[in-house]
Amino acid sequence: MNAFRWLLPHPLLTLLLAVVWTLLQNQISAGMIVFGVILGVLIPWITSAWWPDTPRSFHVGRMITYSIMVIWDIMVANVQVAWIVLTKPNSKLRPAWIVVPLELRQPEAITILAGTITLTPGTVSADLSDEGHSLLVHVLHTDDPDGVRDQIKSRYERRLKEIFA
Repeated sequence: MNAFRWLLPHPLLTLLLAVVWTLLQNQISAGMIVFGVILGVLIPWITSAWWPDTPRSFHVGRMITYSIMVIWDIMVANVQVAWIVLTKPNSKLRPAWIVVPLELRQPEAITILAGTITLTPGTVSADLSDEGHSLLVHVLHTDDPDGVRDQIKSRYERRLKEIFA
């Protein structure tokens, strides 16, 4: 098992890189699949020195569900932001800076949460506290900053805690 871990320090990343490489090609061929697998093995192996800790547990099924939910939220937020941009004059916008206290402690989970917030139109993850206990988020328009904070915690952070539990 040690030889396997040495060769494939991050097997899921290896698989993801191989699949993404293959899908980015104009045509799927055996050569491109083999090259994708080679890249999928080499990149994690070469960069493994900068990956000191791996998550103790990771629930792939829950991550797939989370990803589908985030894609849906991005589509909905695109429509909402377009509506705000087209119908609200600048003087009526209510931007806000919101501090989101974090229960997450794994760096990977915090990174995914910050990325989710930034990918969702209308919100940007701007800063992480030095201790990693809170996230500073900018919202384009909100009447209820506390509601936005609670939604981030219940919709995203809670699920990420389950994924990395």
